[in-house]
Amino acid sequence: MTTPFNPTWLPQIVAIAEQAGEAIMAIYAQETFAVAAKSDDSPVTAADMASHHVIVDALAKLTPNIPVMSEEAADIPWATRRQWSQYWLIDPLDGTKEFIKRNGEFTVNIAFIDHHQAVAGVVYAPALAKCYYGAKGLGAWLSQGGELVDLASQVPPVPKVPRVVGSRSHVSPGLADYLASLGPHTLLSIGSSLKFCMLAEGAAEIYPRLGLTSEWDTAAAQAVLESAGGAVINHATGLPLAYNQKETILNPYFIATAKHWQIN
Repeated sequence: MTTPFNPTWLPQIVAIAEQAGEAIMAIYAQETFAVAAKSDDSPVTAADMASHHVIVDALAKLTPNIPVMSEEAADIPWATRRQWSQYWLIDPLDGTKEFIKRNGEFTVNIAFIDHHQAVAGVVYAPALAKCYYGAKGLGAWLSQGGELVDLASQVPPVPKVPRVVGSRSHVSPGLADYLASLGPHTLLSIGSSLKFCMLAEGAAEIYPRLGLTSEWDTAAAQAVLESAGGAVINHATGLPLAYNQKETILNPYFIATAKHWQIN
């Protein structure tokens, strides 16, 4: 038996993400920190692991009967995962390369997956002191500097040409062809899941990802964007991006769009 996402969890998940952000920033403030390479050659730091432990421990207390999948503990057999109807999907430090570069464009991502859909998520950028969060049916918000912005009710002005966001550290070969087919546009580069968040707050219109990502890279930010009225669509099928439907945790290529761009 499963339980729908409990609205009282949302502020608690925000608090957990902020605690994880504090652990990350403690290491970010150090003059130097060690960087190791994982089996896929992606970098990992003590900050990744510190954030992971904060989140996993807190979720175990909040929802002890709901499983957790983290980028830093992803070796869960498919035979086990395929039985999950609900679970927490986290990326303790999304944008490790940006963390290493010290450009501030990294986030803590916590998502709640219910029957393959990202129904709630928190994306916290500790270096920028910005927290995006939302849940289906509840809405989406940006908390910054003591102010709370209701992202779902905003209607940003529609620009003459779309602002397209792309990865600062991962350039996909199919992007050039997509941009050529799109026509006039401006291209903005930013790291981590902040690309989705720019769409959610009306600072950009399109995020095409024609390259590989993992499910923990996208889930929390997808929940925020969709709760704000935007969309994240599988490029091949035209259906919303879904989770935990196959053994691999790699996402298909996708196109994310802001609410104000979809209606034009």
